[in-house]
Amino acid sequence: MVPVRRKVCLFGVDGVRADIALTERGMPWLAELADAGRRHEMTVEPPTLSGPSWSTILTGASYPEHGVLDNSFVGKRLAAHPDLLSRAFYADQTTTTFAAASWPPLVAAGGLGPVVHERREQAVAGLHRVVVRDGETNGYPEADGQIMAQARWMLVNEGPDVNFVYFCSADDAGHLHGARSDEYGVALALVDSHLRTLTECIAARAESRDEDWLLVVTTDHGHLDSGGHGGASDEERASFVVTHRFGRPDVEWPDRVEPAELTPLILDYLNQ
Repeated sequence: MVPVRRKVCLFGVDGVRADIALTERGMPWLAELADAGRRHEMTVEPPTLSGPSWSTILTGASYPEHGVLDNSFVGKRLAAHPDLLSRAFYADQTTTTFAAASWPPLVAAGGLGPVVHERREQAVAGLHRVVVRDGETNGYPEADGQIMAQARWMLVNEGPDVNFVYFCSADDAGHLHGARSDEYGVALALVDSHLRTLTECIAARAESRDEDWLLVVTTDHGHLDSGGHGGASDEERASFVVTHRFGRPDVEWPDRVEPAELTPLILDYLNQ
């Protein structure tokens, strides 16, 4: 019997306060996923900024190693540190990958990043797809909605092996209104609804096609009650990793996962 190929979708939800989203169930769907699967604690290193944090989460390299110390990406050494999707492809060159983000530095070639390598040859061959939307220019709720729609199409129709899908509406609302604002709650609910839609697409594939999917959700930092991040407070550094498999036992990862450990853990899961 041919073994079932393992697939993974890593969701990046930027600027989500762990206590508000999970403990207080500000993101009820995410909280349900954590209850059904597992919640692993994570603490990110200061400065609690998106550039450094996502670079570590997606590559497994430390801040000094990848050289991304703020959101300017000046001094980056990302070319020397392949991301999760690239490393999965290099391990098995039949692997299909998909990345979609509303913050361009994560995935857009020719900009400040990208953290996810362009891999032009694989893109031409149809093995690597990238969707970029500019939430800074067009507004994150609109951009995140477009990211969700594109990701839904890919998951339903293509089902790539390794996926990274990113939303930034919560972070944007946290900056503008603070983490204890009604607006932040609305943004959390919006991101939660996107997660639910895409999770249901994955669950349907897993059942109808007998595919082995692992869903992973994490954030790069939290927010102060008054809004903003970058410092070393518990509210800014607290993160999480929620994992869930469909119809199969959940992954046996440690209760606490370091940011630099997440990509190696996912790769280990894929290679088992």
